[in-house]
Amino acid sequence: MSQRIAVVTGGGTGIGRAIAEVFAQDGLRVVCLGMDADEDLPGALEFRRGDVTAVDAMRDATADLDAVSVLVNAAGIILHERKEFSPEGFRKVVDVNLNGSQAMISVLEERLAAARGAVVNVASMWSYFGSPNNPAYTASKAGVLGLTRAYAAALAPAGVRVNAVAPGWIRTRLSAGALDNPERSAGIMARIPMQRWGTPRDVARVARFLCSDDAAYVTGVILPVDGGFGIA
Repeated sequence: MSQRIAVVTGGGTGIGRAIAEVFAQDGLRVVCLGMDADEDLPGALEFRRGDVTAVDAMRDATADLDAVSVLVNAAGIILHERKEFSPEGFRKVVDVNLNGSQAMISVLEERLAAARGAVVNVASMWSYFGSPNNPAYTASKAGVLGLTRAYAAALAPAGVRVNAVAPGWIRTRLSAGALDNPERSAGIMARIPMQRWGTPRDVARVARFLCSDDAAYVTGVILPVDGGFGIA
């Protein structure tokens, strides 16, 4: 049998990298697509630089891949200093976080069907709450919920399952501004029942479950990975 293939957007850093590493440890060939990669990215991960919003470029970047068993849409951006309140900033964030996820499913749809594969989209706790500083991030991640449910219904007849994870406060470069700020972090931690920050690997293990045979009858779900933040 040929080696199964996983495609992970945003797989060069943060949560995407942790997910990519877990699948590589399970013996899959992992292709990471994105604009950034850590300098110490393991050699087992194939990093291909590309913008998920450039559909033709994504087709070219994946043209050599046949059946794709796993697609994880982890590429995402956030803008600070009220940049998301401008129309340009708002469109930029939504284009990467939401439109980029839809584009990748579209690009790989036939190859996912050939493998009867699984898709995991990366949503967020902000899919449910309103961030006063990041309207585009909030809107894009809320859109990921609808995208996940719609594609779960659309692709189920082809044997493709589509689910999402919704990370909470995970220690990554994206969250460092909040977690390393004593004034903000104390209030956040007080609301987390499990009383610790999440790690990228916490999210990765859940993504692996959603793509495994153990979740063979699971599609269209959004699974929070937040230490209980959303219910506190």
